[in-house]
Amino acid sequence: MEHVAEDAELIVSELSANAILHTASGQESGSFHLALAVSAQVIALSVTDDGAAGTAPKIKRQDQEAEQGRGLGMVSAIAHRVVVHESDGGYTVTAELFAGRPIGGHPC
Repeated sequence: MEHVAEDAELIVSELSANAILHTASGQESGSFHLALAVSAQVIALSVTDDGAAGTAPKIKRQDQEAEQGRGLGMVSAIAHRVVVHESDGGYTVTAELFAGRPIGGHPC
């Protein structure tokens, strides 16, 4: 379960940084919102930005040497599912992690 906590920490860091760097959330009066939903099977981490980025967040496959543009791709590689949707003039990015056993699985 420790690796899930580390993965969640990295996802929150990347999604928050993206909101600050690429949207109005990073401006002086900007903000972003973090939501966390936890069940026995899934942890869902959502970051909603203030918008004004012009385009929706996109997962890009970047060279490992690239200095930027790899964050959402990394989140996508770690999470079991990533969903992007419009929300009040901005976007919400939700990353889901399986917690413990897979959904529908049975304990050993």
